[in-house]
Amino acid sequence: MWKRKWGIVLLIFLLIIGGATAYVIEQNNFAMIQQDVEINTPQGKLTGVLTLPQQSNGKVGLVLFIHGDGPINATHDDGYKPLWERLATLGYASLSLDKRGIGGSEGNWLDQSIDDRVEEAQQALAWARQQPMIDSKRMGVWGASQAGWVIPKLAGKEPLAFSILVSPAINWLAQGEYNTRSQLQKEGKSPNEIEEQVNADNRVKDLLKAGGSYEDYVNMTNPKEAMSRDRWIFVSKNYTADATEDIAHFNSPILLMLGDHDINVDVNETEKVYREQVSPPELLHVKLLPDTEHSMLSTATADSTIRALLISLFAPRNITVQEYMDGITEFLIDINQTPKSE
Repeated sequence: MWKRKWGIVLLIFLLIIGGATAYVIEQNNFAMIQQDVEINTPQGKLTGVLTLPQQSNGKVGLVLFIHGDGPINATHDDGYKPLWERLATLGYASLSLDKRGIGGSEGNWLDQSIDDRVEEAQQALAWARQQPMIDSKRMGVWGASQAGWVIPKLAGKEPLAFSILVSPAINWLAQGEYNTRSQLQKEGKSPNEIEEQVNADNRVKDLLKAGGSYEDYVNMTNPKEAMSRDRWIFVSKNYTADATEDIAHFNSPILLMLGDHDINVDVNETEKVYREQVSPPELLHVKLLPDTEHSMLSTATADSTIRALLISLFAPRNITVQEYMDGITEFLIDINQTPKSE
C-alpha cells in the first residue's frame, strides 16, 4: 500500500517537473529566425547572431547591438532575445557579435580602445549592407552602458537611421566615482569609509595619468582586490573617454533610456549633457523609467538573484520593466511614421 502511495507521489512529482520543463521551453521559444554569422576583418574573425522576422514583405531594417562592459557573447546569455523578438515584430533584424575572444570571435576585447570598438561596429554595418534582406536606409544601433562612448563616435562616421542608448555615461572617470559612492552608500558604508575608497581610487587615477605600470599599480593596492593585467591595459587605453563633444555628431533620432535607480551612471548628468549637445533638440527622446536600475530591471528584480532567475526562466519577456520594451516599440513606430526631409 505504501509503495503504491509513494508511486503516485513520484508520478505526480514527475508530471509537475515535466510540465514545468515544457513551460520553460515554450516561454524561451522566441518568434524569430536566428542565424549564426561570421565576419572577416583585418583584426580577425568575428562571430555572432543575425535574427530576422519570421515573415516580412520585402527588406527589413536592422539594429546593430553594441555591448556594454565585460566578456559578453552575442546573445548576452540569451538576455537579448526578448528584445530581438520584439524588434522582429516591428520589421527589424538584429545583429549582435561575440566580443573578441568570446565565442568564436578572435582576439581579446580587453585589448580594444573605444576607437577600436567604433571600427568594429563599422565593419559590422558594412557587412550588413551587403545582405540582400537588409534595408540599408533603416540601419540603426542599440547600445548599453559602455556603448555610450562608442555610439556617439560612430554617429560621426556612419549614416545611422536611429540610435537607442541604454544607461550611457558621459565621462569614464566621473562615472567610476559616482558608481563607487552609490554602491558603497547602498551597502551602508559610513561617509568616512566612502571617502577612504574614493581617495584610494583617486590615487589609481593619478597613476594612470602619469603612465604608471601595472607593477606600480599592484604595489599600491591590495593584491586581493587588484584588477588583472589585461584589465589594467584596457582601463589605461580608455579611462580618458568622454562622450560630451561626440554627442554633437548625432543627426538622426535618439532614444535615451535611463533608470531612476541607476547606481552605475549619474542619469541626471547624462540627460543634462545630451539635452545640451543634441541639435536640433527634436532628435532627442528621453525616457526616465521609475524604479529601474542600470540594466533596465526593476529594483526588486535586480536585488534578488532568485527572483531574476525565476523570471528569466518562466517569463523572460518580463525580465526588464515593461516601459523599456514599450518605449523602444513606440520610438521605432514613431520614427517610421515621421516623414523624412529631403
